[in-house]
Amino acid sequence: MDLRHLRYFVAVAEEENIGRAAARLHISQPPLTRQIQQLEEELGVTLFIRTPRGMELTQAGELFLEEARNIRSLVEQATERTQRADQGKLGRLDVAIFGSAILDAIPKLLLAFRNHHPDVKVVLHTMTKAEQIEALRQRRISVGFNRMLTPLEDIGVQQVAIEDLLLAIHADHPLARQPSIRFADLQDHPMVLFPTGARPSFIDRVIGLCSESGFQPQISQEVGDAVTGVALVAGGFGVCLVPESATTLQFPSVVYLPLTDTPPNFHVDLSCIYRKNDQSPILAAFLETVEEYKKTSPGSRR
Repeated sequence: MDLRHLRYFVAVAEEENIGRAAARLHISQPPLTRQIQQLEEELGVTLFIRTPRGMELTQAGELFLEEARNIRSLVEQATERTQRADQGKLGRLDVAIFGSAILDAIPKLLLAFRNHHPDVKVVLHTMTKAEQIEALRQRRISVGFNRMLTPLEDIGVQQVAIEDLLLAIHADHPLARQPSIRFADLQDHPMVLFPTGARPSFIDRVIGLCSESGFQPQISQEVGDAVTGVALVAGGFGVCLVPESATTLQFPSVVYLPLTDTPPNFHVDLSCIYRKNDQSPILAAFLETVEEYKKTSPGSRR
């Protein structure tokens, strides 16, 4: 039995006439009659009683009509779901996240993607940069987010934004009372750096910027993430350079101030990474969302 048999049967049952059913199906009557006979032979039952007025369903035929309609509905649903999956509108997207970007850009991106693709299930995984690369290669995730990425032959990179760096500082800190803060003025003040873990990282970026300005930072603490870093600033452990996205963290007595006389490229990137050979329609749809986000995000238009 194939789906054509079911379609022909439903047409004859609904029209109650071979001629009208044939016209509806755009075929001639003899082939349609043969198809109905073959279906009855295959099922081993009589589906219709042939009368001068047309085709009347038997009790078995009435039951089979109900089942045929159910099967046709399931096939239509399966067809629609398959087409939606092919268009990137249905399925699952595993996304690796990290650090301060989860405070701003990443939630906005994920929300935009969900609004346009509500039937795609997004599953988040917290992973370091090295863990993201490994998970991509093992196909455990489809997308990762990170900063300061080293080019890799098999990993694609799509920039999401470039964020300015600001100084998280306690409101009672002497520098916070100045009308402006020169970056070089930080050399005499303890700094909290993040994140610890695999290098190079944002820590190396900050140390490099300090070196470009002619000083080595006094490192008070190295911590795992921006949240801990800003919390230590609130506790009086020192000052901390943070990406602009981290300014969504509101701690008592912590203010975020711009710096003057900064080295070139006094900012940090945010990019999403993926397997270059991944042909998934869902990934393609997500990367389209990234492009749309970049058009509306000031940091992405540098």
